[in-house]
Amino acid sequence: MDSEPRVKEYMTHEVSTVSPEDSVDEVTRRIIESEGHNGFPVCRELTVEGFVTARDLLAVDGETPISSVMTTDILVAAPEMAVTDAARVILRSGIQKLPVVDDQGQLIGILSNTDVVRSHIERATPEKVGKLRRSLAQIHDGVELTEERRRVSLSDLTPTQERVYADELEGRRYELEHGLAEPLVVIDNSGSAETNGTELFLADGHHRVLAADSMDLPEMDAYVIVLDESVALGIAETAAKHDLTGIEDISIVDYAGHPLVETTERLQ
Repeated sequence: MDSEPRVKEYMTHEVSTVSPEDSVDEVTRRIIESEGHNGFPVCRELTVEGFVTARDLLAVDGETPISSVMTTDILVAAPEMAVTDAARVILRSGIQKLPVVDDQGQLIGILSNTDVVRSHIERATPEKVGKLRRSLAQIHDGVELTEERRRVSLSDLTPTQERVYADELEGRRYELEHGLAEPLVVIDNSGSAETNGTELFLADGHHRVLAADSMDLPEMDAYVIVLDESVALGIAETAAKHDLTGIEDISIVDYAGHPLVETTERLQ
């Protein structure tokens, strides 16, 4: 069975468009007033005739119709196209958004580079969870493991990493603001799935958690591995060793303190 994600699964269905008859001034205003738009598909009815970006509008008389400045030879994707193939088109062409059209050439959606990243995240994280689950099953033979997706409260998490790096937090904040953050990976060692966990150990996502906390987000999406009986987890021992009981115990250090980075002063 082909599990390759398709463009139709990740494209945005509601697309803002402009008309070939719209003026440069009108489209410029829409770009300025919009959130995150730096260009639009140009459509007559729903048929795609071109694409216009903010760059196309520079130094052009405001009364000029968009049909005179738009790019007409544009790249488009089909809804059944593999996301990986669409990603190659986006990467190699340098565009940020790829209109999606049906067999009649009518616009049915748009795929952005952000959508491509999201598709990768949604495939990569479950594999990470699968590896951890298999590892736990080998170490704790006989313990039943189940996996679920749920929201977890940050205040309920026990960290298992004592420090994070300040420079990475900015990147994680950006991901959270744009819906690109991977779900956390959490181990629920409270004893059974029915208790909904009072012993939640954060296995992956320490930078994301602190970034979320700095943005006053009380909870996050997580893949949770639930053990049907409480066991002695190695990561629980790590948490105890470093006196980690809550996310407030995680230290934030400057990039210069990263173990893989040397300063000239230390090298001399």
